[in-house]
Amino acid sequence: MPVAAGQEDGAAEDMGDGQRTDPRSFIVGAIASLGQVALPLAFGAYAVLDGEPTRLLFAIPAVLAILAVSTALSYLNWYRFTYRIGASDIRVESGVISRAARSVPYERIQDVSLEQKLIPRLFGLVEVRFETGAGGKDELKLSYLAEAEGERLREVVRSQKDGAVVMSDEGAPAETCEALPPLFAMGPRRVVTFGLFEFSLAVVAVGAGAAQQFDFLLPFDLWDFDAWQDRLAGPGRWLAGLGVAAQIAGGTIAVVTFTTLGFLTGLVRTGLREWDFRLERTDKGLRRRRGLLTRTDVVMPIHRVQALRMGTGVVRRWFGWRELKVVSLAQDSGSANHSVAPFAQAKEIAPIVAVTGFHLPDEGLDWQRATRQYRTDQVVMAGLVMFPLAVGLAVAGQGLLALLPLAGFAVIAAMEFANWRFVATGVDASQLFLRRNFLAPRLAIASRVKLQSVEISQGPIARRRGYATLSLGLAGGKFAISGISLDRARELRAAVLESIAGRDFSELV
Repeated sequence: MPVAAGQEDGAAEDMGDGQRTDPRSFIVGAIASLGQVALPLAFGAYAVLDGEPTRLLFAIPAVLAILAVSTALSYLNWYRFTYRIGASDIRVESGVISRAARSVPYERIQDVSLEQKLIPRLFGLVEVRFETGAGGKDELKLSYLAEAEGERLREVVRSQKDGAVVMSDEGAPAETCEALPPLFAMGPRRVVTFGLFEFSLAVVAVGAGAAQQFDFLLPFDLWDFDAWQDRLAGPGRWLAGLGVAAQIAGGTIAVVTFTTLGFLTGLVRTGLREWDFRLERTDKGLRRRRGLLTRTDVVMPIHRVQALRMGTGVVRRWFGWRELKVVSLAQDSGSANHSVAPFAQAKEIAPIVAVTGFHLPDEGLDWQRATRQYRTDQVVMAGLVMFPLAVGLAVAGQGLLALLPLAGFAVIAAMEFANWRFVATGVDASQLFLRRNFLAPRLAIASRVKLQSVEISQGPIARRRGYATLSLGLAGGKFAISGISLDRARELRAAVLESIAGRDFSELV
């Protein structure tokens, strides 16, 4: 007979007996362990062989023994790991020699997500992660379950957390999380276009770091400038003899090579992260799935969305591309910002904003900028650092280097003027807005009801000049308004406190 969660203890104290993860988990664990010892084995084999392949016969038994031990340990870890879905918590026991037990109450669980890395995905397995909001770390995870079991377990936990739910005889919830048509999706063409705007030379930096770590394997000193000069002396003289045109052509080829490498790196990184991106509205919240090699499946409850962040880049703004993130109590790869539309047009973002319960600013919203005193003081403080530095360099006979602090001061002054023109705040009956950055515009939207705290702070200069910083606390992030007048800060604080006091927070959960 179906059992309703929340009945008396004698009816159903636990939702199930202790059980193990999928039997294929220990195979995945063994393969992962092999990957960790592959590099040491390679170096060990290189040292043992020492140019004599016949020594390989002595290395093979050692390698097989390591593989056998790794597989055995993985099996023992799997066999000794059990979990149980209780009436009020999730309980996990683990450990081969020393046993450890952990219990996580449902009310502490902020989110339940599914993740599939490449090897588990090949076996049809998922990793179930339970987020508790404790410093962005996973308090509990189950590695690994079958995809269907992972989906079922997530729905059971969410149902137990939300309240009473009827459980069938098979243990599955009677109410499932049925998805509506996608709110937003990115096909291969959109992902490739996105990748073109994600220019990156990260692979060059990684290559340089690897060269620095493993330069002992090279037959020469990679960082010896004189050695490189000797090696390139002949080709260098040959190139110089071809004239200026050849040198320009060589420089152009180098620039094109690095540019192409940057675009390819951006394409690969974006494709791996955003492939088959899908955002859906479900009865549990916003469900986001993405990834090629590592597939993630995250559900973000609507009532836990604390704020929105919308932005664009210096180049992509001219093509109308924007990104929308939600600030949530649950973590997303260590960050409170969940990207729900990483590469979208304004008309695609508006429906998502509406679903979250927020709204974009009206055209008639009264935007107010920071005070001129604040921006002036920022420029003056920069000058107090830059000008003495420039004078010191000039006195030391470094006339050209003395121009650098002056140029830096000019850039800071220009940026502060631009910030005074384009950074502004607005407030309406239910939300606060912060607009900034004229080259790559950003817009932050916070609900007046969901703010956790309101603080006005003033330093010594701010007190004398009549401006302040208003810090608004979010459970999943920060929202600060700097350089506004003290009267304005007090007005916003009073408005926010009035909104918080006039709302029954039990309606939000």
